[in-house]
Amino acid sequence: MNADVLYGRSVLPAGVRSRLVDTNNGCTMHVLEAGFEQPGRPCVLLLHGFPELAFSWRRQLPFLAAAGFHVVAPDQRGYGRSSGTDVAYDDDLLPYTLINRVSDTLGLVNALGHDSVAAVIGHDYGSPVAAWCALLRPDVFRSVVLMSAAFPGAPDLPKGTADQPAKAALPLTGLPDALAALPRPRQHYRWYYSTREANADMWHCPQGVQDFLRAYFHVKSGDWPANEPFPLGSWDATEMAKLPTYYVMDLGRDMAQTVAPQMPSADQIARCTWMTEEEMAVFADEYGRTGFQGGLQGYRVGTDPRYLGELRAFSGRTIDVPAMFVSGARDWGTHQSPGALERMVGEACPRMTGVHLVEGAGHWVQQERADEVNELLAAFLRGTAS
Repeated sequence: MNADVLYGRSVLPAGVRSRLVDTNNGCTMHVLEAGFEQPGRPCVLLLHGFPELAFSWRRQLPFLAAAGFHVVAPDQRGYGRSSGTDVAYDDDLLPYTLINRVSDTLGLVNALGHDSVAAVIGHDYGSPVAAWCALLRPDVFRSVVLMSAAFPGAPDLPKGTADQPAKAALPLTGLPDALAALPRPRQHYRWYYSTREANADMWHCPQGVQDFLRAYFHVKSGDWPANEPFPLGSWDATEMAKLPTYYVMDLGRDMAQTVAPQMPSADQIARCTWMTEEEMAVFADEYGRTGFQGGLQGYRVGTDPRYLGELRAFSGRTIDVPAMFVSGARDWGTHQSPGALERMVGEACPRMTGVHLVEGAGHWVQQERADEVNELLAAFLRGTAS
């Protein structure tokens, strides 16, 4: 199946093809791939975040193929042309859990005929998916690169608590109430994304999907001058309120309303070489067709205590394959979860080879600074191969 059928426009680099692959896990995945012409190449898997697509890796696919890899970037379940985009708010969340996303990813690798992959690389929501792939199946996912979202490790099952009062089933259970009680009432975006209204707020926003996404991508990028991130001291509401409003929103304002005032000018859009209008149209066309609920299901899993227990079964386990972290120096995503970066480096990933904050880049680091990211990936892959 060619790119024109799926995207309606010729936007893919030369040597990148588009097709559908059944993962044998109840999900047919749309994938972009490069370096497929020569059998036997080692595989590199690229996992996107929200609100993104396999297309987010358009500048990594040909580069890594030229470096000798079979490079595969799927639309994750619920996104783009993969299964699960027709999900409704009241449908079962189980297919969208992190554990089942590992099964989706493993099924894709097997369906493509690989016994293992040289690296699984995840950005944003793709970062925890990649992390869990490496933690659960290090025999298959031989190294891991995490981007923009630090992995703090499997949720803890503490020792010596038999004589202590029981704690809330989900960490941060009281955070929404504490934020709402601030003098300037706020709401955390993860809990907002878990609401019934979030999908329609963005899908049917007054400015339209393309302008919403343009403002959203802009405000989280290195192009937005107010992005000057720093570590936060704790999950206390007053500390969390220091985050920009695209993370800790004003209570009563939806995400489309939150980012609308930061819509870049026509001149800024014309000068945005990392996201041209034609490229932005790919994202807008796909989300305009599917809505956002398939991606939002992942946030709902994360704020629902029913799905934490299966992750606690791996408490104390670490990612024991080589790992690297890459983010933008202007990306608040690095610090949005207090302590996660430190726990990732100090505990969760004992074979961490480096933490790289790319100057000038914001949250969309592999798109904003493709050349720098590509060189970091190439050096990491050379190192793990040797």
